[in-house]
Amino acid sequence: QAQLVESGGGLVQAGGSLRLSCTTSGRTFDNYVMGWFRQAPGKERDFVAAISGSGGRTYYTDSVKGRFTISRDNAKNTVYLQMNSLKPEDTAVYYCAAQSPALGVITITPRNYNYWGQGTQVTVSS
Repeated sequence: QAQLVESGGGLVQAGGSLRLSCTTSGRTFDNYVMGWFRQAPGKERDFVAAISGSGGRTYYTDSVKGRFTISRDNAKNTVYLQMNSLKPEDTAVYYCAAQSPALGVITITPRNYNYWGQGTQVTVSS
């Protein structure tokens, strides 16, 4: 069955960088919008970034614009989230997700994403 597996999380000091990876298997996600979400303890799961199937369109939540970059390599079945200038408030479990191409546009609502990974912890110390 379809699987999304995140990796690359860890502990980093404020101002540091991490690159998250999401590797997919079990089906082709080339034409799916791929997104990253995050969830801090006691909070809802929030949208971070998304990228269209071709990689030509990206969208970010305001708090990460200019610091995070989403990209994808369909030949490697992998989506990336490069995170620079990390802040303590970026601390959360980060999830990779896939949105059905039937929607036609990038959305930021978790319920529109059909497939999810198990998450990877990112902790930013001050």
